[in-house]
Amino acid sequence: MEIEEKLKKLPDLPGVYIMKDRAGEVLYIGKAKNLKSRVRSYFQATGDGRYAVRFLASKTEDIDYIVTANEKEALFLEDTLLKQHKPRYNIRLKDSKTYVSIKITLKDRFPKILVTRQIKKDGSRYFGPYVSARAVRETIKFIRRIFPLCTCSASVFNNRVRPCLDYQLGICSAPAVGLISVEAYRELVDSAIMFLEGRNTVLLRSLREKMKEASASLDFEKAAGFRDRINAIEEMLEEQKVVTHRRVDQDVFALVREEGAIAVQTLFIREGRLVNSSDFHFPDAGLPDEEVLSSFIAQFYRGARFVPNDVILPLKTDDAAVLEEWLTEKKGRKVTICAPSRGDKLKLLKMAESNAREALKKRTEVKTARAVLLDELKKRLHLSRTPVKTEAFDISNIGGKQAVGAMVAFRDGAPEKGSYRLYRIKGLEGPDDYAMMEQVLSRRYGTAEAGERDEALDMPDLILVDGGKGQLNIAVEVLKKLGITGVDVRALAKDKPIEEGGVRLRLSRGERVFQPNVKDPVLLKEGSRPDLLVRRIRDEVHRFAVGYHRKLRSKGMAFSVLDNVPGIGAKKRKALLDRFGDLDGVANAGVEELKEVDGITGALAASIKEALKVRPRAEES
Repeated sequence: MEIEEKLKKLPDLPGVYIMKDRAGEVLYIGKAKNLKSRVRSYFQATGDGRYAVRFLASKTEDIDYIVTANEKEALFLEDTLLKQHKPRYNIRLKDSKTYVSIKITLKDRFPKILVTRQIKKDGSRYFGPYVSARAVRETIKFIRRIFPLCTCSASVFNNRVRPCLDYQLGICSAPAVGLISVEAYRELVDSAIMFLEGRNTVLLRSLREKMKEASASLDFEKAAGFRDRINAIEEMLEEQKVVTHRRVDQDVFALVREEGAIAVQTLFIREGRLVNSSDFHFPDAGLPDEEVLSSFIAQFYRGARFVPNDVILPLKTDDAAVLEEWLTEKKGRKVTICAPSRGDKLKLLKMAESNAREALKKRTEVKTARAVLLDELKKRLHLSRTPVKTEAFDISNIGGKQAVGAMVAFRDGAPEKGSYRLYRIKGLEGPDDYAMMEQVLSRRYGTAEAGERDEALDMPDLILVDGGKGQLNIAVEVLKKLGITGVDVRALAKDKPIEEGGVRLRLSRGERVFQPNVKDPVLLKEGSRPDLLVRRIRDEVHRFAVGYHRKLRSKGMAFSVLDNVPGIGAKKRKALLDRFGDLDGVANAGVEELKEVDGITGALAASIKEALKVRPRAEES
């Protein structure tokens, strides 16, 4: 059906519209109070005249729409469809696993405080996501100094027989060995949550009351503990900038566009103090600020993120009332969205905007520095083109067993973790690194028709394999067989010293990079920036491969050892591993603890303990 016919059939109702190109790929997803009015504005000569809007309309060959009962339902549906289709021209906050969050496992009897990259509906309380993993870990360190919460895994916790090192350091209250009651530990958890929510005035008032109660009861040691916590929080608050005399929670957002990029800067104000900030970056597709900001806010507050009293924006979006209603429901009390034109709130916006411009400037400087580095690497390794994207491969195995291959990707000199791949080697017996490398490369690059491969697989500029000339020749042969051209291939190997009769005749010459059809390798230098990048890529793929190999090896050992115990089948083995985490957890458990697992009798528990006493020792890769 022609676009014009589609436009005529659009209803005057709220909903979500989906713009597609000729091939059916989703280009853009938007929500509207009135579908007919909003969508037609893209295509009318008197509609939105901005280049990007007109460009998007010119690319659109088909439009789908879904009618909703109201604008709020359209808001939720848009978010769902964005996650599903990942349209090219929408701004999208990266999936929560890309950022780090603080997790408190509230369903546990003794909740743990953890760093996580995944947000699940598991009854836990999540704070974030945050951009800086380092900052999050520092925050957890601070929290644990004043509220000593546990961090160990379930298997370690369940098998702990004496206080851990963290207890000795004063950052864990040792709930695993009964040194704190459930009630007292929950008080620590509640205090940590108040701190993370920024409710420090309420928290300090509560701690002072508890200090007075402990002092009145002549429990001076407990009172001193509360005093130290109060002092630590007050010292932290002194370092935070007071930006308003109103004890109010506010999130401030500024949006800045420069040189094809968008920066959204957020300032987090809790009880009148600036406690944190984050900046988010997106490619600029040229869509209106209102649409960009509306989509960002809807994605920003999804999940378990804390909702403040005030959300301060640089401009009022068309759906501000809907967003306000949604956030009010999430918070359970009135939330206001405003776009101030004067006063303290405008000053906060100006501060956020200044930070956004600075963030874009730093990002541009980093991008320029990386471009220079990649140009240096091109010259250093005699490449035919700048290695904007590099894919590196490594094999990990012990005598051919549990063999795996790994691939990591670097774009613009930085890891692109969403593109990492793992491969279990299939159908090969014994240690044959060449055949394994051939299989992994063939599986990676042989999945598309030759004519479509570059676009379908986003082919790298440089392929780096771990090994010497043999692995290099394998890689070159695989690409030749698949009809792939225009990609540089290099191999990185450590040079071994030459010995004869126990006498070292030649020292190692360090690490070498081999090129196709070139006799002498490039010797890597210490301190050279491009050489450091090559080593970093090599170390990353090695870490990734070895980690996967160890995981499979550990799993295989657990299966083989437990399966050799008479009376242990798949169901009981799974129950044991679920209860104790891994084979070491099972080995460290006592007979009585093993008997707590369904189906494990006293005799069977004794057999398990006996079998695990003589289990094979894992070799290092």
